[in-house]
Amino acid sequence: MLDARFVRENIDAVRAAVTNRQGTWDFDRFLELDEERRRLIGEVESRQARRNEASKEIGALMKAGDRDAAEARKEQVRVINDEIAADEAHLEQVDVDVRDMLLRIPNMPDASVPVGPNESANVEVTRWGTPREFDFEPIAHWDLGPALGVIDFDRGVKLAKSRFVVLGKDGARLNRALINFMLDTHGARGYTEWSVPAMANAETLTGTGQLPKFEDDLFKTADGLYLIPTAEVQLTNLHRDEVLEAAELPLKYCAYTPCFREEAGSAGRDTRGMIRVHQFDKVEMVKFSAPDTSFDELEDMVGDAGNILELLGLPYRVITLCTGDMGFGAAKTYDLEVWLPSYIAYKEISSCSNCTDFQARRAGIKYRGGEFKGSRFVHTLNGSGLAVGRTLVAVLENYQQADGSVVVPEVLRPYMGGQDVIRPLG
Repeated sequence: MLDARFVRENIDAVRAAVTNRQGTWDFDRFLELDEERRRLIGEVESRQARRNEASKEIGALMKAGDRDAAEARKEQVRVINDEIAADEAHLEQVDVDVRDMLLRIPNMPDASVPVGPNESANVEVTRWGTPREFDFEPIAHWDLGPALGVIDFDRGVKLAKSRFVVLGKDGARLNRALINFMLDTHGARGYTEWSVPAMANAETLTGTGQLPKFEDDLFKTADGLYLIPTAEVQLTNLHRDEVLEAAELPLKYCAYTPCFREEAGSAGRDTRGMIRVHQFDKVEMVKFSAPDTSFDELEDMVGDAGNILELLGLPYRVITLCTGDMGFGAAKTYDLEVWLPSYIAYKEISSCSNCTDFQARRAGIKYRGGEFKGSRFVHTLNGSGLAVGRTLVAVLENYQQADGSVVVPEVLRPYMGGQDVIRPLG
């Protein structure tokens, strides 16, 4: 969430940022509300001063024995109190309206973010590895998985509906191996592992920016809880309404959770296979950083995600998202895209973002103990480390063999009891 004063004092810059992000926001309405808010504050302060003056006069009049004049002043005080109460009620509603508006405006892009309308303006930063050249026709995971008995799309539909999948036999084992490998690897790089609920309340989702703007993308339960779209929601809100110590920063957290997304508005996109589904597993990274080091922490987070892909031997590239392709709360985002032979292209497997103080302001997360008085908002960062289902897909497609088998990457074999090959069904 942006600060109201910041928006008011930088209205042209904020307007340009929203335009560059392909967004809309009612700036005129905000300015009207902001002006009304300041007017009401002035009215309340003026009336409070008049009330205080009248109250002093009452005492003097009573002391002088002028009871009639004292009673007249008391009536004036009662009228002023009623006016103050009305103004404060009005002010409270204006504050609610202003906050609701601020909850719906996106974060300011960092100056280093390229300006552009959509993914066509994203900028490639680097590549790692070389896509494999097959001496046979590679099979897409939506055919390869069923042939191996590791992915069952039909049973996913039978048990739930389309865009749900079942992993069987070596597929379930490979999925679990990937989760444990990712958690162990991030733990070795300084991330503290958490286990968090797969459901969250509205306040939690508001803190990280999913609510109120993106409610249509969430699965909601009858009692008002939501299935989480990412562990970022829970990890970030662990410190909601808390003040951290500067000496503790940066805090580095990770967690595995199932994730749930309605995928509203994604009809026709990646409908085959496991790339875009309603339920998927993900290992998430979150950081709490001091503002002056948060962009360095973002670079390190990208390296942590890339390290997983490199250990798995999966070719990938890193791109900087342009203003029109970034997520709502991000000030800067890098996407890591893994090579998938079925697409003959790179596909997103991790998104790492610095949200600066956007989420911290919404969730009330501050720190103290730096070279300043009081407390200030931290910067929060998040990144996939990685999307497990997409990683499983990448392993199957990139490690497939001509006989229909799939070689298990060496780093995963200890997690699969030494198994080195996944073979087709007999």
